[in-house]
Amino acid sequence: MDEITLPHETKIVVVVRNDLETWQKLNVASFLAGGLAGADPSLVGEPYRDATGSVYHPLMRQPILIYAGSLDDLRLVHRRAMDRDVRLAIYTKELFATSNDVANRNVVEAVERDDLNLVGLAFHTERRVADKIVKGLKWHA
Repeated sequence: MDEITLPHETKIVVVVRNDLETWQKLNVASFLAGGLAGADPSLVGEPYRDATGSVYHPLMRQPILIYAGSLDDLRLVHRRAMDRDVRLAIYTKELFATSNDVANRNVVEAVERDDLNLVGLAFHTERRVADKIVKGLKWHA
């Protein structure tokens, strides 16, 4: 008998700026997904194994929904998440010019929350809350 898969109770969401170069969007989305996995290891499944016995790294347990928007859209999503006490992974434009994790944290810490030059953010929360946070945004094309 096949296992019945119910919809996930939560959503993993990544929002990237629509004015970035393609490589930047992919880079930002990758960093943000890694941040979510690091913050909540339960989001990651078990390792994969092929029929010959080769072992592969585990993946996220559920799909990652990717949206795109302007700086104003990202700031709105950021504010909505903060108002709902949803913790975010963020990526600011200044991080493209840094070369290590310490420098990344330093450039973010130097800017007030409402002035962050967001190019991406990600979060994991209940489905209904996620829907309210991203209301009005379009899927990344």
